Amino acid sequence: MNFSNVNRELFSFLDHSPNSFFAVKNMCDLLKQAGMTHLYEGMPWNLEAGRGYYVTRNDSSLIAFRIPKADYTGFQMMASHSDSPVFKIKTNADIEVDKQYVKLNVEKYGGMLCAPWFDRPLSVAGRIIVSTREGIETRLVNVDRDLLIIPNLAIHMNRQVNDGYKFNAQIDMLPLFCDKGRESDTFLKLIASEAGVSAEDILDTDLFLYNRMPAVSLGLNNEFIASGRLDDLQCAFASLKGFLEAKPGDSVAVHCVFDNEEVGSVTKQGAAGTFLRDTLHRINRAMGRTEDDYLMSIASSFLVSADNAHAVHPNHTDKTDPTNRTYLNKGIIIKYSANQKYTTDAVSGAVMRAICRQADVPFQTFSNRSDMLGGSTLGNISQSQVALNTVDIGLPMLAMHSPYETAGARDTAYLIEAAKVLFSSSIEGKGDGSYKLKF
Repeated sequence: MNFSNVNRELFSFLDHSPNSFFAVKNMCDLLKQAGMTHLYEGMPWNLEAGRGYYVTRNDSSLIAFRIPKADYTGFQMMASHSDSPVFKIKTNADIEVDKQYVKLNVEKYGGMLCAPWFDRPLSVAGRIIVSTREGIETRLVNVDRDLLIIPNLAIHMNRQVNDGYKFNAQIDMLPLFCDKGRESDTFLKLIASEAGVSAEDILDTDLFLYNRMPAVSLGLNNEFIASGRLDDLQCAFASLKGFLEAKPGDSVAVHCVFDNEEVGSVTKQGAAGTFLRDTLHRINRAMGRTEDDYLMSIASSFLVSADNAHAVHPNHTDKTDPTNRTYLNKGIIIKYSANQKYTTDAVSGAVMRAICRQADVPFQTFSNRSDMLGGSTLGNISQSQVALNTVDIGLPMLAMHSPYETAGARDTAYLIEAAKVLFSSSIEGKGDGSYKLKF
């Protein structure tokens, strides 16, 4: 494995994906370059065996698939998510301060660490909806320069800040935008200029702050990487790379990236929506198969829910389970939870271990301390739409939900190799708990 080359590609992907809209666009560009056909949910699907396709929903979720043959066994799937905790810019964003400054009104999206957002260059990216002669149109916008900052309050004005401070999102977290000028609607005019439209043509926006610091390698031997949005674009990137390099044989390879995982997934483009179920049913019908064929194929399918996981923190080793301890650069993490926050059970865990061994990559196991609650992932949420054997995995990281996270320089390549094996393999159900694995 050439870890340096993998990380260079990962860094470029991360730096050019400030939020879910850009992440999905960049994945679509790579799929198109690979010769895959772009499908649309509102149009007929004419599918052929031996070809690859991709479809998006809301411009922020993506499903790509490759059909090896019409009488496929099932679906081999990996799902990740495109969103990260961030600040969303509210409508009517400009707030004037003492007739001297303009700051922007924002709100929290997802559960983030607030403190790391202070005193670093930020900017704005997302989508706008503009009016056209025939209706409305989406434009992606990225103000690709250092534009904003959230300044800390000086310690002289809050002497107790280092003893613990509860951040108020409406007071503490609003970014400074500019000096107060003569023009009104300054922010919207900037966005209109960046998009090449007039401010009057903008009907609505989905715009977010993002950290401007680029992805880097660090550590004595460059053994670590740091970037914004590693959770979960690191997994999404690895899944896509494995998908593109795989050679599906008996099962349909399916690369899924859902939006809104950080706020519960209960949207049309989230894992709790019908996107995956609708897509699998349309594949089934397009290949001339019956509903019974579909149900039998689901029984011979496997889903890997890939969402990053906590490594042992070097300054807080006591926060980790005593016997399931995971570390950077030690491989893929298989997650377990008795309360089903993670979907892994003995069957799906065994299948994932077999995949890792076939790929010749290391793996680790993770459980939360029994006295600490952990977060859930899209794996258990998606079961309400498509119920099948599912394993929850992730790549080890530190500072999860910070705008600048840390991970291992070797682990992305490990997941690419495992994804390649997954997408090239098949699993045949012989009854509950008994499966034939074909690599």
